[in-house]
Amino acid sequence: MTIRYLPKFKKQYKKLPLKMQTQFDDRVQLFVVDPTQPKLKVHPLKGKFAGYWSMSVSGDIRALYIIEGDTIVIFALIGTHSQLYG
Repeated sequence: MTIRYLPKFKKQYKKLPLKMQTQFDDRVQLFVVDPTQPKLKVHPLKGKFAGYWSMSVSGDIRALYIIEGDTIVIFALIGTHSQLYG
């Protein structure tokens, strides 16, 4: 599996507290091993984010990504539920 990050994602990631950055890094490692791990709460999105998938980083932090082909995951956005969907 190849993981890529869009520039907007990188900018949002850098603004997160170090604790959240570390938590995201841990979740990505778990995601690479088993994307269906229940702890990640992965699910497809609808509406304006149709085509995106959401992964839980912490209680309120979500990372949105796109699946390209069979092996490429592109992380597009990261932030709180209200920042992303509100």
